[in-house]
Amino acid sequence: MGEPDRSRSPRGERDEIQCGHTAFDLFEDPECLTGYTYDDLILLPGSIDFGVQDVDLSSRFSRNIPLKTPLVSSPMDTVTESGMAIALALNGGIGVIHKNMRIEDQAREVVKVKKHKSGFITDPYCVTPTMTLAELEQLRKGSGFSGFPVTEDGKMGSKLLGLVTKRDTEFMDSDAKTTLVSSAMTPSEQLVTAKDGLELLDAFEIVAKSKKGKLPILSADGRIIALVSQTDLKKRNDFPLATKCKDKTLTVAAAVGTNKSEEERVRALVKAGVDALVIDQKQGDTTAQHDMIRFIKKEFPDIDVVGGNVVTRRQAKNLIDCGVDGLRIGMGVGSVSRAQEVSACGRAQASAVYHCSKLGRSVGVPVIADGGIGNPGQITKCLCMGASAAMCGSLLAGSEEAPGEYFWSTEQGVTRRLKAIRGTQSVDTLGSEDKLGRSKRSGSEMMVAHGVSGTVQDKGSMMKYVPYLIQSMKHGMQDMGVKSVTGIHDRLFSNKLVFELRSAAAQREGGIHDLASFERTLFSN
Repeated sequence: MGEPDRSRSPRGERDEIQCGHTAFDLFEDPECLTGYTYDDLILLPGSIDFGVQDVDLSSRFSRNIPLKTPLVSSPMDTVTESGMAIALALNGGIGVIHKNMRIEDQAREVVKVKKHKSGFITDPYCVTPTMTLAELEQLRKGSGFSGFPVTEDGKMGSKLLGLVTKRDTEFMDSDAKTTLVSSAMTPSEQLVTAKDGLELLDAFEIVAKSKKGKLPILSADGRIIALVSQTDLKKRNDFPLATKCKDKTLTVAAAVGTNKSEEERVRALVKAGVDALVIDQKQGDTTAQHDMIRFIKKEFPDIDVVGGNVVTRRQAKNLIDCGVDGLRIGMGVGSVSRAQEVSACGRAQASAVYHCSKLGRSVGVPVIADGGIGNPGQITKCLCMGASAAMCGSLLAGSEEAPGEYFWSTEQGVTRRLKAIRGTQSVDTLGSEDKLGRSKRSGSEMMVAHGVSGTVQDKGSMMKYVPYLIQSMKHGMQDMGVKSVTGIHDRLFSNKLVFELRSAAAQREGGIHDLASFERTLFSN
C-alpha cells in the first residue's frame, strides 16, 4: 500500500484557504489524549459586516431563565450576597447567593433582591451614636462610603437619630479617638427625609430642591428603611438589560447543599421568592444530589434547578436524567481551588465545557462554565465551547458589591486596595460553614481543604465593571464575525467556528510583553 493521501480531511476535500481547526478536530479526534484549557486555544478571526452595537449577548441561565448578559456570580461567601445579585441582575446577568450562612439569613438576602427598587439603597452601612470618629474613619476606608445613617443600634430598620458625613467631621479639632459620632452628626430633626412609598422620581425632586446629598426614607414611626443618594440618582437609568421575572422583580438564584436537612433551606428559599436553586457540590454526580434534584422538582416543579459540578458526559447525563434545568461545569479549575492537587480528579476546563455542552444542547439543557475565568477573553472562549453563561468568582470579587471590607496592603513599595477571597472548601470556610449543608462521604472527623484563601484587587463598582466585560465580549464576537451567542453555538456545532492551538511562546506573545513597566487600566470612563 502507498502513503495515505494527506491532502484530504476526514470530511472531504481539503480547503487550501481555510486556516485552523474545528472543535470536532480538537476535542473528538480519537488520537487526541490531551485536555485543553482556555489559554491553550485562540479563536481565528472572521469577516466583519456589522458594528459592535449589533452584537446580541442574550443567552440562558437555565431552561426557563433567559439572560441578556451571560454572566453568573459564584455562590462564594466573598462574592455573592444581595448586593452582588442586584448589581448583576440590573446588568442582565444573575447572582447565586451563597449558603455559608443560616437559612433565615440566606432567605433574607433573597428577599432583598426581590424587593429591590432601582435607586433606593435598602441596606446601607449604619453606625451607632457611640462610635468614635476614629472608628468611623476606619469604616470609611474599609467600605468606600463617606456618609452613614446613625441609628439606635447601628442597624437598618431601627430609629434614625441622624446622619454623619465627611463634611460633618472633616474640620473637627477634637480627639477622634474619644469624640463620638453623636457630637458630630446632623440630628434627624434637621434632616430632609421622606416617607415610605415614595416613587424614585419624587425622591429625585426632593434631593434636587433640598440640595442634600442623601435622603433617608422613613417608616411612619421614624425607622429608616432605605436611603437615596444624590450620586446614585445622577447615575440612574432604566437598566434595559435587567433580568426580571414576570412580576417585574429582579431574578435571583441561591445555593443549597445535598444533605437531607437542606430540604428545610429549599423550602425557606422558595418561600422567600427565589427563582432558581443551584446545588453546590464539588463532585455533583452523587446519589445525594440525585435525590435532592428529584425532591426539588417534585415539591417545586416551577423552580429551575441547576445541578453540578460535572465535567464528563456521563456525569452530565446522570443529572439530566434526574431532571435538572441547567448544568454547572468545572472541577478544580477555580483560582482558589486546589481540588485537582488534592484529589487528582477533574478535567481541563475547555474540554469539560465542550463535551458537556454538546450533550446539554441535544436535550435543551443550558450549561454554565464555572471556573478558569480570569479575563473577559476567557468568558468569550467559554461561550465558544458551548456554554450559555460564565460563572465568575475571583473575576467579580473585589468589587464594591462583593461581601467584605477593603483593606490596604503594601508590597515592594506598591500600595493596593484589596478584599479577601476564599474558596468554598478552604480551611476558613470549612471552619465557619454549617456543615449540615453538605453530605459527608467519609466517616472521618478531618475535613480536607480543597481551596485556599487569598486577596483580590479593588475592581470598583459593578455598575462600571460589568459594562466593561459586556463591551469586551462584544468586541471579541465582532472579531470572530458572529453577531450572537446563539450564532456562536450554531457555528461551533456545525464545525464553522475555527480555533488554533497555542504554544507556550504564543501564549506569552498574546499578552503584554517586552516592556520595562506598564499600567494596567481596564477602561476609560
